[in-house]
Order: sequence, then structure tokens, then C-alpha cells
Amino acid sequence: MIPADSRERADARREALDPADFRAAMASFPTGVTIVTTRDSDGVPYGFTANSFCSVSLEPPLVLVCLARSAHSFPVFAGCERFAVSILQSHHTELARRFASKREDKFAQGRFRRTAGGLTVVDGAAAVLECDRYRQYEAGDHVILIGLVRTAQLAPTRDPVLYVERTFGTVGSATRS
Repeated sequence: MIPADSRERADARREALDPADFRAAMASFPTGVTIVTTRDSDGVPYGFTANSFCSVSLEPPLVLVCLARSAHSFPVFAGCERFAVSILQSHHTELARRFASKREDKFAQGRFRRTAGGLTVVDGAAAVLECDRYRQYEAGDHVILIGLVRTAQLAPTRDPVLYVERTFGTVGSATRS
């Protein structure tokens, strides 16, 4: 059991954290960039940009993505049975910006394709993972979606985009100094 005074000190430290400092610290961590998509019950596609994406398990094959509760697409994803993750390439940066916005017409421009499983994904993505929703967890102002990967498709050539210090780059540009 944690003593009450230790809990109070931890609570005080947590309250003292400036959100801008937290954002700046997290911006210094390079991540890949994905677009996560699903469809509502009428077949209308929804999607969002996520850099909070990673593998969770090899057996079974699980991945996670984090979605803000404030996202326009949150209600659709909160109830979806399936979703896809498109791992973006360097030429997809404008698409990543569009899907990070609150725009309603995210699928109006850009090249998309439908998978054999019926999900809309980014055409030319470095990789596409089709997932069944496995679990969902509450996490502050976000929800963590865990997906059971059913298919993985790889592009013949890959130049994945990175996001660091609020800027897009590539693996090549990240290693040049």
C-alpha cells in the first residue's frame, strides 16, 4: 500500500506538469505515421492520422492505435468491428495532415483502394494491416484500440514517413546529420 503522503506528492507533481512541456517532450520522439480507417453501418469510410501505433504481440498478431475522444470519427471507431492501418510513405504527408484535421471530406482527395475485406485504405501505403477489433481500453482523453491483424500487405518499395519535432521526414533524412 502506498502511504498517503507519497500519493499526495505524486498528485502534486502530476498537477505541476505543464501540458506544453509534455507535448514538447513527446515531439522529440520520432514515430511512424499511419492513417487508420473503418466504415460506419452505412458503409461510409472514416479515418484519422495516428502516430501512436505499435505492435503488441506476435502470437496472436496484435497492434494498437490511440484515438482521441474528441475526434470526429471517435463514435464510429468506438463501435467498429474492423479497422485497417495504412503505414504511410514519404509522399503521403499532405494526406496525413488532412486526416489529422477535423475536416469532413478526408476521402475527397488522395488515392484510396478497397481491400478484399471491404475496408478503404491508402493506395501506395508502405504496408496495410487489416484488423478485427480485439479490445478497447479507456486511457485519459484517448481510447486504445487493439486490433487482431488478419492480413498484412507490403508495398514492393517502402520509404516510410516519420514525424518528429512536429515535422515530417524520412528514415534517410533522420539518419543524415
